Amino acid sequence: SMGDVWCTDTGEAVYRSRDAVKHFKIRDSKIYPGLVMSCSSPFFFSYCWIAGDEEELVVGWQEKFFSQYEVDLYQTESLCQTPLEKQYHAEIVAMEKARKRKNQRIFSYTDFDRFTNWEEVTQNSTTFLADRMANVRHRRQERRPIDTNIPKTRLIVWEPSTEFMKNSHIVNTSMQTMHIMADLGPAGKLGLKENEYVLCTIRADSNGVITVKPDFNNNRGPYRLETEGEKREVWRLYLENASAPIHSEEKQREQRMYRDLYSRHKDYLNSLVGQDFEMVGIICMFYQSTIFSARGYEYDNLYVNFFLELPNSWSGVPFQSLSGVTQTCRTRTLGKDNVAFFSYPFSFESFFRKEDESADSLPKWPVLYFKVLSLDFWQRYRTEGYGYLVVPSTPGYHRVTCHTWRPLQTGTVAELRRFFIGGAPELEDISDVRIPGTFKGDHLSRFGFHTQTTGSVTFNLNCIQHARAFVDANTLKKKRQTVLDQLGGHSQQGSVYNVLEAFQRARKRMQEARESLPKDLINTTGPLASESSA
Repeated sequence: SMGDVWCTDTGEAVYRSRDAVKHFKIRDSKIYPGLVMSCSSPFFFSYCWIAGDEEELVVGWQEKFFSQYEVDLYQTESLCQTPLEKQYHAEIVAMEKARKRKNQRIFSYTDFDRFTNWEEVTQNSTTFLADRMANVRHRRQERRPIDTNIPKTRLIVWEPSTEFMKNSHIVNTSMQTMHIMADLGPAGKLGLKENEYVLCTIRADSNGVITVKPDFNNNRGPYRLETEGEKREVWRLYLENASAPIHSEEKQREQRMYRDLYSRHKDYLNSLVGQDFEMVGIICMFYQSTIFSARGYEYDNLYVNFFLELPNSWSGVPFQSLSGVTQTCRTRTLGKDNVAFFSYPFSFESFFRKEDESADSLPKWPVLYFKVLSLDFWQRYRTEGYGYLVVPSTPGYHRVTCHTWRPLQTGTVAELRRFFIGGAPELEDISDVRIPGTFKGDHLSRFGFHTQTTGSVTFNLNCIQHARAFVDANTLKKKRQTVLDQLGGHSQQGSVYNVLEAFQRARKRMQEARESLPKDLINTTGPLASESSA
């Protein structure tokens, strides 16, 4: 009818099939509503309706259906030269004798027909390299013995053919193409090449990828197909997936097979990982970090020297380097400061194992100490600042900016020495930036120690925590007061719940106490009334 909702999305649809492509079938149906548009003026079209013409056909993968043009052509045996044409001649003669022709207008061009090859070359003649490179697969770098007996003849091919280039220079994925066509000529004049139109194009490669253009209708309305010429006829096209669905028994058997395959692969991966990963201690923490930038320093050509200190009850991976130095980076002006963007990545892994489970004290977290230095043209370095960073205790992404300072020696001579020959007062132990590891007292005094504030360093840290107790919710409930409950992640959520529960219990006790008091002792302006209204 005139109110049909047309499907205008005629792009390609890509499907992946684990089954053989030979089982793929498409049902095509064309309905000719008799809509004829005759142009009487440049801006006016008139419509008239005539009797309908309908055809439906199920086409299998690479299944050949002959058009009226091919039937008329291949009936003459003298015109058939190639083995394929002779085979088509025999099939057409047998079909005409048996009068078992299933199609009239709908027919197909398989991957072996001339039309398929000609159509691909015509469309891709201007983009030959782009079309071939789209199907490139990387060659595997295999170690082969070097053949010293290289033939000296034909090292250069001056006039390579198309097949030679395709086979020698490009790794092609085998692709098969099929076209479902229609002869949309008048009812009594079928068999003209100019009346042939492509209804659907299907491509399939050896990896099980099937491309259908256009896609199946899927209850979206018919596709609109207009013919050319003086009488522009409009056809409605429906495409449906007519492949036989898999039986329930075969589907269950296939699922069992895949489950068995995946379980074996999982066992294989577990054998590679081993059991040491689960017995790492109470908690395992992995940091993937980056020294992002440094800004606000006096001199240019900056670099950062850093190392990680692991307190007691913490251990690292054997042969893991816990120190490093960044590249030398020149600064650029950003706003009012000179900024050096290092983007220097580093990672480390640490394990925490509490020796005394009954202790309620918080553990000491690893500390990252760093020192910013500058390098001049004569390879002299200056200390620009000291700083430290206590690594975050919660998992996730963290962006931390640490301000630094440097020791200052009073007097003009010290600044002249720093400017001309480099060098500056340095700390013997970089851990003096925070609390030295050798300090045993209760009070740490730095009286008389002169320092100067310098710039800042920005770190990007990504933390991953792994612990068996995080998975077991019952363990978290039983050990709310242990050290595990004070290590980020789920334990922080549990501590919030503890505060809320304590608040609810206190409020309930307050309300019970209020109800137990005599009514004449309750003052409306008292704290109990304000608490109740709150």
